[in-house]
Amino acid sequence: PKCAVIVATVRALKMHGGGPAVSAGKPLAKEYLEENTELVSKGVANLVKHIENAKKFGVNVVVAVNKFKTDTDAEIEIVRKMSMDAGAYDAVMSNHWAEGGKGAANLGKAVEKACETNDESNFRYLYDVEKSIKEKIETISSEIYGADGVDFTELAEQQMVQYEEAGFGKLPICIAKTQYSFSCDAAAKGVPTGFRITVREIRSCVGAGFLYPICGDIMTIPGLPTRPGFYDVDIDVETGEVKGLF
Repeated sequence: PKCAVIVATVRALKMHGGGPAVSAGKPLAKEYLEENTELVSKGVANLVKHIENAKKFGVNVVVAVNKFKTDTDAEIEIVRKMSMDAGAYDAVMSNHWAEGGKGAANLGKAVEKACETNDESNFRYLYDVEKSIKEKIETISSEIYGADGVDFTELAEQQMVQYEEAGFGKLPICIAKTQYSFSCDAAAKGVPTGFRITVREIRSCVGAGFLYPICGDIMTIPGLPTRPGFYDVDIDVETGEVKGLF
């Protein structure tokens, strides 16, 4: 890999800057529909942390600011400038929602240049897979999330021993936790500090080749049923109506 693209929105950064909670199905608060450069400036700290994390892998980072029609030029410029100051290779406004492929052309060019100016030899992993399961989880928690430490339940401790005795200790780690915060607390926005990661249990995907710790209050997505729902989706070729979605 030569480049990592981080997609950001002004609305999400406003939330990380202290904006009101957003609930599915409810109208957005005016803070998300009107210009509020103060919230954006505060929330960009979350994006900066993501940029710093990506750069640890030796790749060039391009920030794609996914534009909503209510975003203002001033808000987008704050995101762009602070991303560049944080070490991003480029930060580009992408307006494909309104303009289709044309609106994402500059983003594509930025990614192309980011790849051209980097060398694959610069890529590096965050940890050595030869390390113990516990060490790998602790490295991710401290280096990526910024946690002060990791707490393992008795079950997780037992599972680590079992996996290593079975020869699965050298598998890479994919942590399952809330996507709304660097911590395990979904309400902790921005760049929280002074927290610890709690590992409830550790599950395995040996065929796919990784272990995934379950951290905090999180549910994993269930697998597909024996007969997936897409079998019932069809289109009426005469009217163009899609059938079977609901």
